[in-house]
Amino acid sequence: MPFIPHTENEIKEMLGTIGVESINQLFDEIPAELISSKLEDIPDRMSEMEVTRHIKNLAKQDGTPMCFAGAGAYEHHIPAAVWQLTTRGEFYTAYTPYQPEAAQGTLQVIYEYQSMMAHLTGMDVSNASLYDGSSALAEAVLMAVRSNRKSKSKYILIPKNINPVYTQVVNNIVKNQGIQIISVEFDKETGLVDQNHLHSFADQDITAVVVPQPNYFGLYEDVHAMTNWAHEQNAMVIALTNPLSLALLSAPGNWGENGADICCGEGQCLGVPLSSGGPYYGFLTCKESLVRNVPGRIVGMTTDVDGKNGFVLTYQAREQHIRRAKATSNICTNQGLMVTASTIYMSLLGSTGLRNVASNCIKNTDALKQKLAQVDGLKVLFNGAGFHEFVVQLTSTKAQDVIASMAAKDIVAGVDISEQFPELGQTLLLCVTETKTESDLDHFVENLQACL
Repeated sequence: MPFIPHTENEIKEMLGTIGVESINQLFDEIPAELISSKLEDIPDRMSEMEVTRHIKNLAKQDGTPMCFAGAGAYEHHIPAAVWQLTTRGEFYTAYTPYQPEAAQGTLQVIYEYQSMMAHLTGMDVSNASLYDGSSALAEAVLMAVRSNRKSKSKYILIPKNINPVYTQVVNNIVKNQGIQIISVEFDKETGLVDQNHLHSFADQDITAVVVPQPNYFGLYEDVHAMTNWAHEQNAMVIALTNPLSLALLSAPGNWGENGADICCGEGQCLGVPLSSGGPYYGFLTCKESLVRNVPGRIVGMTTDVDGKNGFVLTYQAREQHIRRAKATSNICTNQGLMVTASTIYMSLLGSTGLRNVASNCIKNTDALKQKLAQVDGLKVLFNGAGFHEFVVQLTSTKAQDVIASMAAKDIVAGVDISEQFPELGQTLLLCVTETKTESDLDHFVENLQACL
């Protein structure tokens, strides 16, 4: 809100109406020991012009570096129309649309989003988003445990080559509910799930198997074989995917003989800017047979008494979200504005546009890999095909030092994954999207060589 119109007299009048002498009395439930007498790092009162200049100077500190980092959050071109429309008042301030008679526009946008995500993932049903990709995976795990009545173990197989943050978040959310996360190793030569280790769990009671596509290293897994194997063990398959990659890759609903059961992931790549870390949103789709166990909101289309199309929240009442332990999920309002942006983004690009973006990401990633293969002091790990990301091993330099040196040149040089994957040595996870040109790649290589 750029302008707050209340005068001192108006504030006094409002306080008098509710019988309070000062605004501070509205916060009297806060213990005295938690109240700070003065915020040392907050400057004194400024005029509007001074505040504007101060904020602009703070923003300049972020700069506009050339970004080669990914690891779950990606820099893509977003057409100007996306956020011009998303930030219109009708969308910007829209609350969860419990009253369909007053919220048909918002409900239709959500319905269109669900339709697009179901089509993109090859699944029957989509919910209306979750908080982010990691919490979406946690909700998918909880959903699988509720849904797989054949399994009593609550054992979930999660490969080590998915985003480590996702594994941590899932564990934090489900560990106190009797659910056990079991790690599946990856092959150090290929970067792919170690099939021998996966198959060592054969004939055991496994509730669900998480299948990444692509994995954290950007590599394509043999999703068809993994899906069939999991179903042979009576385990459910949770597909963890980058939705943009599905413009080119086989949809999870088509994996193996029967398809994945649940699909989830991070939706930020579909029209949501990096924004210093959020807000983003998680998506979740599934087979129709599991719809009663879907967390969050679902919008359905129906007809009114006059035969006109109408949109309503369906399958669950508002009250389900406040039933605590009895609720399927307490996810409710979540990231509706981000979903609106993604709906507009996908509408503007269409299937051809999404395929073009995805193919240019692959093209640029392969181009940078080839250029770096000629650079002394590093080695490109894993030779398999992939999307967005790849891993380089530094042979004589610490990854943190390279990142710091490149930052001084206004370049974000990937993500240091040495701590999460010490068996790979000093390693950087690099990412290239469609936003990079040939000169951008050459500029990166030239500066990286100087740092090495």
